[in-house]
Amino acid sequence: KSRHSAIDGRTTRHESHALSQKHRKRIEEAFGWAKTVGGMAQTVYRRIERVRSRFILTMVANNLARLPRLLAA
Repeated sequence: KSRHSAIDGRTTRHESHALSQKHRKRIEEAFGWAKTVGGMAQTVYRRIERVRSRFILTMVANNLARLPRLLAA
């Protein structure tokens, strides 16, 4: 069974598309981590200020979790 993309060759032939996909994967990994490990899939807070604070704290935790791997590279 072959895979088919909804994006045609006019877009995928450019190297900027491949670069965009690489950046997108990096961003999606952080948001996926925040939802599964960081508890942001369903927030328990009301008001945008509290949700924003929790999101920032979660992303800081994500950066701290990634830091040893980044320093080792």
